[in-house]
Amino acid sequence: MVLSPMQGTIVKVSVKAGDRVTADQQICILEAMKMENEIKSPMDGELVELRVQPGDTVRTNELIAIIR
Repeated sequence: MVLSPMQGTIVKVSVKAGDRVTADQQICILEAMKMENEIKSPMDGELVELRVQPGDTVRTNELIAIIR
């Protein structure tokens, strides 16, 4: 599971459900306090579920994606 490290707004999504991802690959960009934070995959695998899209507001520890 990929969780949001802080509250903010998703400004860019770089992958879609079904994509193969590698460790440290960018999943999305989270803007918080006027800074852009890159959210990366913690492991190699398949992105089976993506729960955000640009413009979504997320809370700290909110589920962003599931990688299997």
